[in-house]
Amino acid sequence: MTKRISAALILTTLALTACSNPEKTGRFLIDPPATGAQVANRLGTAELKDVSLPEYAADQEVMWQTADGAVRSSPDNLWADGPRRAFTLALARSISDQSGATVIGEPWPLAEPPQRVLEVRVEKALAQANGVYRLSGRYFVADAAGGAANHARSFDISVPLASDDPSAIAAALSQAIAQLARQIATLSGPGRTIATRAATADPFALDPLF
Repeated sequence: MTKRISAALILTTLALTACSNPEKTGRFLIDPPATGAQVANRLGTAELKDVSLPEYAADQEVMWQTADGAVRSSPDNLWADGPRRAFTLALARSISDQSGATVIGEPWPLAEPPQRVLEVRVEKALAQANGVYRLSGRYFVADAAGGAANHARSFDISVPLASDDPSAIAAALSQAIAQLARQIATLSGPGRTIATRAATADPFALDPLF
């Protein structure tokens, strides 16, 4: 009886070891490629709020869509960092690298406050079943200075997937972030530009629109 119990314990231990083997787990980086062409610095200094991601895109497992439309994942394929944090840091760095602006993820670490606040709300970030990685949503640039321009714009970026491997998904997402960074750096895309009015000296003065 003792030998049988010992054998069962050994088999259980071996099974658990195999399931938790770290060499079977792939961890993938979000790392936008460097781009050679530079654009004008239109942001100055800007604080990037934590990027808002769909729940499936914020999960630690790499997600993809199958032919039946379902979004699936595997515990063997993980992001190397928290997706929200990695996306935010990568986007801030890519905007800065491409434009020369100083874009830093929140919280703002410098004594001099930023000139602008940048917010990105992602609606879709998915390796689709049609072989395309799609990144879409809206971004907002707020400037509190009187007479300055605020922007509310949308983005819809598609990057072909080399394959359905997690490494290809990570590469496509990284390229999509680089494209989004350029769009934000140039303040382009469908949307509106809204001017901030200077504060009036008299807080009880009538709005000139009425």
